[in-house]
Amino acid sequence: MNGVQRCKRSHQLATPRAETETAAGAGPVNDTTFPDLVLASPVPVLVDFWAPWCGPCRMIGPIIDELALEYGDKLRAFKLNTDESPGVATEYGIRSIPTVMIFKDGQKMDTVIGAVPKTTLVQTIEKYIN
Repeated sequence: MNGVQRCKRSHQLATPRAETETAAGAGPVNDTTFPDLVLASPVPVLVDFWAPWCGPCRMIGPIIDELALEYGDKLRAFKLNTDESPGVATEYGIRSIPTVMIFKDGQKMDTVIGAVPKTTLVQTIEKYIN
């Protein structure tokens, strides 16, 4: 019985930390919030188009969170679940995921398709950071 209680306690302690890390990384965006959060942003925005069933999307997700933290106020980063928000995905011609797009001043500036290395994303971002 004590072993079960310890497991439950460990799980309860681990969950808030994981939620905090996600909250500090890339935030969620959807069809409704996209215009305000992405297109109206005063700084460049990285949008990760993904879906929960996509293995490569799960691989690149933590990298997107890292980039959000590393760039701080210079870049905003969001994740758009294409299953839940197909409108924006269709509007921008998303045909495969993961797809990462960079927006600046309300315009799509660049697209990276696939689970690419962090260095590839950094090189792409750096072109649009003032």
